Order: sequence, then C-alpha cells, then structure tokens
Amino acid sequence: MVSPVTVVKSEGPKLVPFFKATCVYFVLWLPTSSPSWFSALIKCLPIFCLWVFLLAHGISFLGEHSSARKILAGLIFSALGDAFLIWQEQGYFSHGLLMFAITHILYSSAFGMEPLNAMAGLVIGAVSAVSYALLYPYLSGPFTYLVAVYIALIGFMGWRAIAGVRLHSDLWTWTKLSACLGAMLFMVSDLTIAVNKFCFPVPHSRAIIMATYYAAQMLIALSAVECQNADMARKKA
Repeated sequence: MVSPVTVVKSEGPKLVPFFKATCVYFVLWLPTSSPSWFSALIKCLPIFCLWVFLLAHGISFLGEHSSARKILAGLIFSALGDAFLIWQEQGYFSHGLLMFAITHILYSSAFGMEPLNAMAGLVIGAVSAVSYALLYPYLSGPFTYLVAVYIALIGFMGWRAIAGVRLHSDLWTWTKLSACLGAMLFMVSDLTIAVNKFCFPVPHSRAIIMATYYAAQMLIALSAVECQNADMARKKA
C-alpha cells in the first residue's frame, strides 16, 4: 500500500489549481438569482481543474485504465450538470438531473462490482428508501419518478464505493476510502439540494451543497489514481 505521505507529495501539487478554483468560487459567491455564462464558468472551474488533474497523469495512464477514463467522463458530465443547474429556475433542473444521473452510472462502473458486500447494499438501500419516503409527499408531476430513479442511481453508486472499503484486510487502500468518502459526501450534497428545492429552505444550503460537492468530486477523482499506485508498486517489487 502506498503511504499517505507519498500520496500527498505526488498528488498534492496537481490539486493546487482545484483548490484555487474552489476558493475563487467561494470568494466571488455570485448570486444564483442572476445566472450567466460567467457564473457557470466560475462554478464549473473546480471540476475543469479535476479534468486537468487526471489528464496530468498522462494520456497513456487513461488509455490503460478504464476506471480512470470513466471517472474523467463522469467529471465531464458533472460540469454539464453544473451548467444546467445555473439555469434551473428557467426549466433546466431536469437536464442537470440527467447529467448527474449519467455521472453516477459512470462512477458506479468505475468502482466495479467486486467485492459485492451485500450488507452495505442493504444499508444504502434502506437509507435511499427512507430519503425518498421523506421527499415523496413534496414531489409532483414527473419529479415523482425522476427523483426516485436518481436516488436509486446515486444509492447504487454509493454502495459500489462503500463496498470497496475493506479496512480489516490487506486489500485496504487509501483510494478505496477516498471513493467511499466522496460518494457519501455526494449523497449529502444531493439530499440537501432535494430537501431545499422540494421540501423547505435549508439554512446555509448553498454553502453546504457546494462544499460537500467539491470535496466529493475531488475525493472521487483521487480514487482514480489507484491504478497508477498499483503500477508503481509492481515496478518497485
């Protein structure tokens, strides 16, 4: 297993643009009441930096590892979703929902189906069911089933990320833990969006949503470098 110190030294510098872009977003804090292409750019900029983070590992790295390619594709659809949500009051909320649904499918595929960990699946399934039950009275029209499908997809993604964490065995890796934490933060972010939009105003909702969202995307992007760590370990052996 690659040590955390090695990870910080090797991956930290590549994430500096992401941290700077995130700071720019929170410093400017552009109003959501007046959507524009500039505000969309500022919101998407940290995600663009995560594209660069993965590309910085080399085209050959992405070519050799399908999981890294899927996470990069997920980040691309995430940026599209972010842009659509800038104009959600103009009727583009469902478009953003679709983009993020595709993102969760890609992330789930990247995390894979091994190990299965049925217990984690049951727990996430129960949490997803309770979440939908709480939202259901406030939903109407197409959102009644769109939200159900979306919760199922993000729940499945969370299950596949959590299932990979095996702290009790020698197969533990920091990247698996990173994917797990990222998935859970993504679920917190999206649940906050749903409650704030459909149920009642959540205090400081935007700060909660964006802080957990950016952290989630960074952690999931970090999980993609597991393949490279494995390659490095084999070369040293």
